[in-house]
Amino acid sequence: MNWHNLRSPQPRASKLGIAVPGDPLSDQGEDMCGRYASARKRIELLEEFRVERDRVSEPLEPDYNVAPTKRVYAVMTRDQRPSESAAESSDDARDATDGADGRFAAGEPSSGVARELRVVRWGLVPFWAKDPKIGSRMINARAETVSSKPAYRHAFKRRRCLLPADGYYEWQRPDGSEADTPGGKGPKQPYFICRGDGGPLAFAGLYELWRDAALPDDHERAWLWTATIITTSATDELGKIHDRMPMVIEPARWADWLDPAADDPADLAALLAPAAASGLISYPVSTTVNSVRNNGPELLMRFEPGSATSQGTFGSVADKLL
Repeated sequence: MNWHNLRSPQPRASKLGIAVPGDPLSDQGEDMCGRYASARKRIELLEEFRVERDRVSEPLEPDYNVAPTKRVYAVMTRDQRPSESAAESSDDARDATDGADGRFAAGEPSSGVARELRVVRWGLVPFWAKDPKIGSRMINARAETVSSKPAYRHAFKRRRCLLPADGYYEWQRPDGSEADTPGGKGPKQPYFICRGDGGPLAFAGLYELWRDAALPDDHERAWLWTATIITTSATDELGKIHDRMPMVIEPARWADWLDPAADDPADLAALLAPAAASGLISYPVSTTVNSVRNNGPELLMRFEPGSATSQGTFGSVADKLL
């Protein structure tokens, strides 16, 4: 079942480390993390992720059905370098005068290395790409090869981030199979996977800046910020639903993962140990989530397969978000 109906030479895409998803408007995902929920408010994320510099000019609306190419929140540690681009310089100048609107807390650093909250587009566009459309096929990077694939290795060494999420969706057929194969029986059942205590997840991610050479330096869209989610092998009970899952970084490792000075591939790979499924729960939800046109907290309601309607109960995450 395709996500994007994009066609590209498979050998070349494979060498670059590019996943080939299909059409998000049609049905469910395939062998990757292709949907998640991110409904927490900006102010909550600033506190939860101990953000020191808020670079969000326009907060995002709660999104219970995040799909590729959508705008999402990302946490990163960056050095405030006005010379990096004209777009950054413009933002820096605006930041210096925006303290009154709440974007800066007392004592928040206006320069230097600091943890930031930004809005990026899901689907990484390498800085060397000729066309940003390639980003729609680069929503995931495999932990096993992220340090070596040309599409990701530069960002892996220099531009790592965290993508806040409330949970993610995976699909499974009633017979336990994952793929759309001739032998598969029945439509796939979506499941929502989240923390049992309702807390947020921090997906390991990479981000990049892509320069649109067709626009002048001072244009607001001259620089495109994009990101991808790193995936790993699913363990324990989650592996029964799908053999892959987003790499979740625990709070104790956030600083090491985000450290822009850390660039040793071996040390970084050690932070990407197979994610433990302890603390995560899963439950079936309605197939309404299959279409990205549907969005709302009702997507997180528990839905027992075979019933005509949802059971009217929310998971712990939904309880906290409503």
